[in-house]
Amino acid sequence: MDDSSDTHSTLWSRLSRLFCRDNEEKLEQAILDASADGEVEPEEKSMLLGILRFNDLFVHDTMTPRTDMDCIPVESTLDDVARLIVKSGHSRIPVFRDTRDNIVGIVHAKDILPCFLDGHQPLTLAQIMREPFFVPDTKSTRTLLQEFRTRKQHIAIALDEYGGTSGLITIEDVIEEIVGDIEDEHDTPREEDIRASENGSYILTGRANLEDLTELGLSLENDEVDTIGGYLCMYAGHVPTKGENFLLDGWKLTILNADQKLIHSILLEPSTSGEKPKPDEN
Repeated sequence: MDDSSDTHSTLWSRLSRLFCRDNEEKLEQAILDASADGEVEPEEKSMLLGILRFNDLFVHDTMTPRTDMDCIPVESTLDDVARLIVKSGHSRIPVFRDTRDNIVGIVHAKDILPCFLDGHQPLTLAQIMREPFFVPDTKSTRTLLQEFRTRKQHIAIALDEYGGTSGLITIEDVIEEIVGDIEDEHDTPREEDIRASENGSYILTGRANLEDLTELGLSLENDEVDTIGGYLCMYAGHVPTKGENFLLDGWKLTILNADQKLIHSILLEPSTSGEKPKPDEN
């Protein structure tokens, strides 16, 4: 047996013993130690940790937020739908009536293709859309994956506690939590939520998770929001505007880009002594 086989045999015997103990912390440490020792490749480490942490994930951890969803009004024409499918690269598009809180269907790309053939009877979007699959955003992703399989569904609309649209989640989103990003020829590269910049600073998107920021030394806790954008909006009492900055936990956060509803990007840099925050001047 070669060295590689011996290494993997040692690793898996170690993991097997830990699995029997059902101790997640020890198992996670064993995976990290094995990676540090070169016993597993980085891709293998990511997958093993993904499997281990999968049970702790919920729909709201994985979904695409409502504000980022590609949707279309039910009164739209099929030409409108086709254009959105081409622009977004998605093969399934949620359909809403009046507002995004009222999702009434899902239109599939393959269902509108026959409508463009010569001699095919013209149909409306309401006639070809399919019934949506709704799930609470508090459902575990593990349970949802099982439901996707049994229902033969690929997309679900996540609802908040009030019955409003919280977001959208696909079977691909769930699987990516284990195996990492799955990109096809239609996917556009997604901007990283945390990007290192110069002089110890970082560029954040408004979606950057508060837990991830603790690894940088910025500790912000809030039971009501999960993202830095949401935290700053609650802290300020409004949606901060471009140029507005905050001094928090030894860091200076400057709004780089925002609109009336969302913070899009933030500059995070170590604060200097005596520095004062710049308030909203509007």
